[in-house]
Amino acid sequence: MRQSTVTTFFKSALLAASLVIGSMTAASALTSDEQQKLAQVNTYFNSVKTMNGDFIQFGPDGGQSEGKFYIARPGKVRFYYNPPAKLDIISDGKSVSVKDRKMATQDIWPLSQTPLRFLLAENIDLQKDANVTNVLVEPDLITVTLTDQTTFNSGILTLIFDAKSYELKQWTVTDAQGYDTTVAVYNIVANGPTNKDLFKIDYLANTRQNQK
Repeated sequence: MRQSTVTTFFKSALLAASLVIGSMTAASALTSDEQQKLAQVNTYFNSVKTMNGDFIQFGPDGGQSEGKFYIARPGKVRFYYNPPAKLDIISDGKSVSVKDRKMATQDIWPLSQTPLRFLLAENIDLQKDANVTNVLVEPDLITVTLTDQTTFNSGILTLIFDAKSYELKQWTVTDAQGYDTTVAVYNIVANGPTNKDLFKIDYLANTRQNQK
């Protein structure tokens, strides 16, 4: 799989991964109400140990793709893109597999070296670890803007939460060139049962791949 494909994934499919990437937040730059809203969002994230739902992704070129995601914290996630897209991403708690089902190729990284380690951490601390540059509190929505500088992404991350439930509804990544990728999540089920088989990586696939 080409590096560009992997980069696109980490920009668009890691819903809350970049919540806690970057330098320390300057707390004095936020009002007490904004800090309170961040704390409530943080509390919600840490109360959710399992989550599944659907996502729809809009690319900067107008392209659209859909899929399903499954999370079991700490450490496990599955992002499955529906056909005609062929991408399948799995974290089993130790490694992250990015698989192209069409090309039958798979790349594997240690979880500790990817932004997913933040999303899948036992405890997420948005107030402490994220570089929050703006918080907009509206009657129905909370919009949080962060800067993000990582190996896989560099740009601005805008997250939109429900003002009452604090559920993440949508996020947009604006890359260094000014291009936007937007992902909306829906049909979310939090703290429901999950299937451990969803998070199994086929490590032998790489051996078979290299033998071809």
